[in-house]
Amino acid sequence: MDGMILTHIIGWGLGLVLFFVALVLYSEKKKKQATMPHMILRLDYLLILYTGFVLLWRYFDEGGSAFTVQAIIKGVAGLVVVVCMEMILVKMKKEKSAKIWWIIFLIALVVTLLLGFGILPMGFLP
Repeated sequence: MDGMILTHIIGWGLGLVLFFVALVLYSEKKKKQATMPHMILRLDYLLILYTGFVLLWRYFDEGGSAFTVQAIIKGVAGLVVVVCMEMILVKMKKEKSAKIWWIIFLIALVVTLLLGFGILPMGFLP
């Protein structure tokens, strides 16, 4: 497996873990303790976005790959997941409802995972 793909997957895994840690802390009204994983998650967004951009660029470098459109959709869905993660945490911090953001998050996450692991050729599912 390519190092950039592995870095991207590790970044997403770390991001999801940090997201749920911060989410649990915010839901338990521990705002001060939730700040650290939330800030580290924001740094992790940079890693995710950088590696995702590099992987997307590879589809453009192939000179009109048959999967370019799917790669763009996956990139947009990944951006939506990142935005939703941040919005959910901000809403939790302010103790407001984040129901619509959860719905968008789950849909975008499923699209991202299906395209990333299953359909695009850089994925590893059959």
